[in-house]
Amino acid sequence: MDTTLAPEFPPTMEWLNLPSPLRMAGLGGRVCALAFVNAGSAWSLQRMRDLAQLQARHGERMQVLAVHVPRFDHERDGRRIAKHLSRQGIEFPVAHDPDWTLWQQFGIEAWPTVVLIDGKGRIRDRIVGDGPLRELDARAASLCAEQGMAPGGNTELQVRRHNEPAMPLRFPGGLAIDGQYLYVADSGHHRVLECDQAGRVLRQFGSGGAGFIDGPPELAAFSRPHGLCLERGTLYVVDSGNHAVRRIDLRSGDVGTLCGAGRPGAPVEGPIADPRAVTLDQPRAVALAGDALLVACCGDNRIWKYDLGRHDLSLVAGSGALAVVDGTGTEAAFAEPVALATVQQRVYVCDGAGSAIRTLNVRSRKVTTLVGEDPWNYGRTDGARSDARLQDPQAIALDPDAPLLWIADRGNDQLRSLRLGGGELSTYALPQRLHNPCGLAVDRGVVWIADTDAHAVLRLDPHSGALHHVPIGE
Repeated sequence: MDTTLAPEFPPTMEWLNLPSPLRMAGLGGRVCALAFVNAGSAWSLQRMRDLAQLQARHGERMQVLAVHVPRFDHERDGRRIAKHLSRQGIEFPVAHDPDWTLWQQFGIEAWPTVVLIDGKGRIRDRIVGDGPLRELDARAASLCAEQGMAPGGNTELQVRRHNEPAMPLRFPGGLAIDGQYLYVADSGHHRVLECDQAGRVLRQFGSGGAGFIDGPPELAAFSRPHGLCLERGTLYVVDSGNHAVRRIDLRSGDVGTLCGAGRPGAPVEGPIADPRAVTLDQPRAVALAGDALLVACCGDNRIWKYDLGRHDLSLVAGSGALAVVDGTGTEAAFAEPVALATVQQRVYVCDGAGSAIRTLNVRSRKVTTLVGEDPWNYGRTDGARSDARLQDPQAIALDPDAPLLWIADRGNDQLRSLRLGGGELSTYALPQRLHNPCGLAVDRGVVWIADTDAHAVLRLDPHSGALHHVPIGE
């Protein structure tokens, strides 16, 4: 058992939601669960949600802390990370370690890693990865029981909330458009909006409070909805906070669950008798290929297929490893697939952590990389596919008439485009910078952009260069 004294928090760390820097003595002799995380990592975000439950369960005997360590260049900006964690509802103290100082002092090797520290400041355990909450809880409970009530009594760290301005949209994500209707996943408000193209809200799906409820639009509930896919009067919604795929009947407005249990878990192939019994691991995007609904899960780095006729689930591609590897079926590997776009049986896949654009043939299950190399090779270089680089892209949309694949390059706050059929990657020169764009849609040559951290939707006419704010709900 490791009983080394834990290093002191270095002065170079920025505490994102505490009024003053924290010292080890400030823990009041309580057990500490210190998590080394990355805000953009699906595994890290799930572990932070686990830790929030741990904090609530063990109360005064334990203090949960997180240390954010950047993977990408854009994650070195502490203000940007604070906004991202606010979007996820993280309310325990978080420090930003841009130079990996504490990471190195603790000898950490992977995200996420939780270090358990006893009341005397000694390192007692390490849990690497996003394993079951019950394992982490058991180890933490054992340490708390050994120590008993902390001598510091009811000392609590006063966490400052990052308050966003009151706006009609809050962290919009996925977009879908069909003729005169625009659909917006208003993630921070836990709802989906149906709007006209001028931004007037016609209908709201979801009560606006986080939950997992089927039924009529005003009673149904979502939790951080993200990816959208529209087809023949049905809007498919990735309900990311519930680890589920939902569907909205646009004629009646009723919301139902296609699959998802409300908690993360390993999917099981085969027929689905009870949609609420099916576990998914952090689904992020959906797209239709014929009669099959493809689901990209960034928790297990796989692409799944839900057959809408037979109501069964099957694995299409992905080994589960976080990597950019080409191959067929489970020989291939994805690095957090966060967006999908389809044309017939060809699927374009956006790998966020891999900074890559891939293709997947649904029939042959063959995966090929168009742009990108591996999770540590990124940038903002235009040009030939072999040399071009992205940084943490989060959304794609296909314009079949061009043919172009538009890319929301979040890490560079840019709109990029890849000309299909062997063409190059290029950057579209927008008249203003984007703010963490996480959603795209294309209709009749017009590009719609979810400017997520600006709480806005933008409309771009690429031919004229005109970019307009869409006043949704204003």
